[in-house]
Amino acid sequence: MTIKIINSLLAVVYGVGGAIVLYWLLNKLTDLFPRRTHERVKPYVFILPAFAAISIYLLYPFVQTVVLSFANRDSTAWVGFDNYTSLLGNQAFRGTLFNTLLWILIVPALSIVLGLLIATLTDRLRPGGEKFTKTIIFLPLAISAVGAGAIWRFVYTARPPGQEQIGLLNAVWTRLGGEPVAWLSLSTAHLNSLLLMAILVWTQAGFAMVLLSAAIKGVPGDTLEAARIDGAAEGRIFFAIIVPQIRTTIITVFITVLIGVLKTFDIVYVMTNGNFNTNVIALSYYQQAFVNRNAGFAAAIVVMLMVVMVPIMTYQVRQFRAQEATR
Repeated sequence: MTIKIINSLLAVVYGVGGAIVLYWLLNKLTDLFPRRTHERVKPYVFILPAFAAISIYLLYPFVQTVVLSFANRDSTAWVGFDNYTSLLGNQAFRGTLFNTLLWILIVPALSIVLGLLIATLTDRLRPGGEKFTKTIIFLPLAISAVGAGAIWRFVYTARPPGQEQIGLLNAVWTRLGGEPVAWLSLSTAHLNSLLLMAILVWTQAGFAMVLLSAAIKGVPGDTLEAARIDGAAEGRIFFAIIVPQIRTTIITVFITVLIGVLKTFDIVYVMTNGNFNTNVIALSYYQQAFVNRNAGFAAAIVVMLMVVMVPIMTYQVRQFRAQEATR
């Protein structure tokens, strides 16, 4: 334990110290240039370490992954598009893609709706009650996905009939006269995935609430007061005035949650390991890379995921630029 602590401290010291020394040397290097050249070159020299790190740890792995997606399972021979055609032709993988699509459609939308509802209601509480309520609702976001899965296992747990039910849902269900239900292994199509989605919505609703609440508070009070004087109902004010003015924040929250959904792995892995028709694309990559040891399939799955994420990231960047332009 002591050795681990020492190693961690040394890593911090060498890391921070190395960065300081590196930028000190770069600053000294730029001082060697003539004054006019110095002012032009200095910004590029200072971003050079960051660009090098991105190139080494992001761009190179990206190119390497694309290359490996056209190779066989142990990367010893080229197979062209066989990995893609085999995956897309596999019924189980198509089911995984459909499950991922359901996550994309449902989780961000529900997180936005719940976050907006909670933000609107809590903003009407007294200051003390508002802070306390928002803290409690935001708290799940501080829990890791594995921790959230462990908590929700006690919600969905089922024991045989006649035994005491420690799972919340089954405890309520049996008190109402029903038989214990194995919630995460139901045969009903995609209901198991919906139960897992509830966990991510539970963690993300607080995140959406905080950002949307700040956006709602930023809506000019004069506009709202003028609408009330004109006789507009509260519902009309909310959908015709408040929502359009916080549209940029809604889009930002939606895209942020959507990116998190595309990377969802921990919850599904902890709760079902992809069984019972609950697999998602990130877990499918893990299974191909580390369970089946098929580097070609794993790389092809990552490339498909990146193809989906690139338009989303591009749209998000444009939204950020549009938002900055209006300030």
